[in-house]
Amino acid sequence: MSNSGHISQIDNLTQIRAEFPILHQQVNGKPLVYFDNAASNQKPLSVLNALDHYYRNDHANIHRGIHTLAERATEAYELSRKRTAEFINAAEPEEIIFTSGTTEGLNLVASTYGRKLLKPGDEVLITNMEHHSNIVPWQMLCEEKDLKLKVLPLRDNGEVKWELLDSMLTERTRIVSIVHASNSLGTINPISELSDKVHQAGAILVVDGAQASAHLEIDVQALNCDFYALSSHKMYGPTGVGVLYGKRKWLEKMPPYKGGGEMIKEVTLEKTTYSDIPHKFEAGTPNIADVVAFKTAIEFIDEIGKNTIIQHENKLLNHAHAELEAIDGLRLIGTAAEKVGVVSFVVDGVHHFDLGVMLDTKGIAVRTGHHCTQPLMECYGLEGTVRASFSVYNTIEEVDLLVESLDAIVKKLRN
Repeated sequence: MSNSGHISQIDNLTQIRAEFPILHQQVNGKPLVYFDNAASNQKPLSVLNALDHYYRNDHANIHRGIHTLAERATEAYELSRKRTAEFINAAEPEEIIFTSGTTEGLNLVASTYGRKLLKPGDEVLITNMEHHSNIVPWQMLCEEKDLKLKVLPLRDNGEVKWELLDSMLTERTRIVSIVHASNSLGTINPISELSDKVHQAGAILVVDGAQASAHLEIDVQALNCDFYALSSHKMYGPTGVGVLYGKRKWLEKMPPYKGGGEMIKEVTLEKTTYSDIPHKFEAGTPNIADVVAFKTAIEFIDEIGKNTIIQHENKLLNHAHAELEAIDGLRLIGTAAEKVGVVSFVVDGVHHFDLGVMLDTKGIAVRTGHHCTQPLMECYGLEGTVRASFSVYNTIEEVDLLVESLDAIVKKLRN
């Protein structure tokens, strides 16, 4: 793809798809149709080349060496931090902490902010659509600190019952932690509309942005959240890299998450003094190469343009909803008014796992199961769903193939 500016519309899908080598293969004798993007999307050549270039030319440990390779690696690593801050509109690069992923980011907040600043009887509020990564750390914290975990319920269409928020926020609420976009349903939550109420109640707002980061415009200052966690591999970047954004005022109050090299100013056998943010939270040798390549992934998104990506994925989503609803016995799970490109469904009388296996024989990759949202599935009385999730390189023709394949499978099973 050229660097000549934003693509005004996705009218050159062939060119975009050419950037993704993994898409050009056959699975079970059929052309691969990859609809498991909510789990992890694929990587463009520019990201693969960035990884290769780093290891071939620039690799060294960072922040400590004075030789040329160490300085080049450090500069590339810190450029990624700066570019990430710009991507989500953080006030400064120092508010960006590199982690292994969204899961570690949420655990970091629970383990540092939560352990230091919460007291027995305090409350943490989440919703019933959260990923396990935004449930389990708070459960662990509540058990350890004798806190209360409260849960906002859902409507049948997969939207949170936000009208209950005022009554569930109390003088003891300290943390409200919410997914920006549901990985199972696609539901987009109104983060910026919630932040004022959360802050007026004396609580902080933590956002799980794993599913939103590649599909929605992210401006943490406009959202006015206190923390925002995301993962590189959900946005065309490498696995093993994540970002935790935090407001400086909170990061400076929080103790370190891990101890070791890099996060210290001075160590004696009697006492250690810690580095300033963000290094206070980045102990040890980081995942340098993947952080460096993450910058290239951000640049890939920016070259196409977020709005262009959003429009394309919404077109795929709307088409998929309309066509899937016409299949006899198929029921969509999650029909919120505002969604990212995720479609979950069940088919009467057919196990979701069986549907996934049969689609795989046709080269179509979907996810089946509870999608790490078991409490959400319990709301619907389900063990799991089939989930198809879309990305910039998917096509209307691929959606049609999914629909035709499902229709054929259902008809065959019922004959």
